[in-house]
Amino acid sequence: MGDTKKPDKDGGTSTPSPLNPKQQSRRDFLEGAGATAVVTTAVPVLGISAANAQQADNAASAPTTSIRLTVNGVSHSVDVEDRWTLVELLRDQLDLTGTKIGCDRSECGACTVLMNGKPVYSCSQLAVWADGAEITTVEGLAQNGQLSTLQQAFVDNNGPQCGFCTPGQLMTATALLNNSQSPNSDEVRSALVGNLCRCSNYNAIVEAVVSAGEKQGGVA
Repeated sequence: MGDTKKPDKDGGTSTPSPLNPKQQSRRDFLEGAGATAVVTTAVPVLGISAANAQQADNAASAPTTSIRLTVNGVSHSVDVEDRWTLVELLRDQLDLTGTKIGCDRSECGACTVLMNGKPVYSCSQLAVWADGAEITTVEGLAQNGQLSTLQQAFVDNNGPQCGFCTPGQLMTATALLNNSQSPNSDEVRSALVGNLCRCSNYNAIVEAVVSAGEKQGGVA
């Protein structure tokens, strides 16, 4: 279908509006629509590139602090950005990825590590706060290739299901067993109240911790 032009009130002709497909040829309308689609698609891409550039600039200018800490018996001297959390330091800088990031807001307990012997949520501890501290992660439980008594008890009692919460469960239970020789099931439940298991495998986890306490008198 060819282009059509309507006579205007002065007897001349008027060019059809590019926004009204009824006054255009089918080809012109489709070409215009295609050009609009290309431009619309390109805008988010340009926006993402700009956002990435902004993030890179922010990272380059972020203030840093030099800290020293001991992780699983190994001393580290690290320059950390003041905004980093302890879990980011452990996973991204020290490559200790056994510690998991779950909720990232101190609710699930998957990121639990021991700081000076006490269980803490590493997603809510700034890395700079760990200066001079002794940190133990799940990688530090096994010794000389041998699982700790608690780790073996988790295996024997089917403690892990998907396994995502297991590192945090192990660290909290390790702290409990280091301070209570043979905790009963109620004491174990109370200690692990801050560690969630999305698979709801709580009974097996409690049994594993009680079993480890009975076998080794509280030293995990």
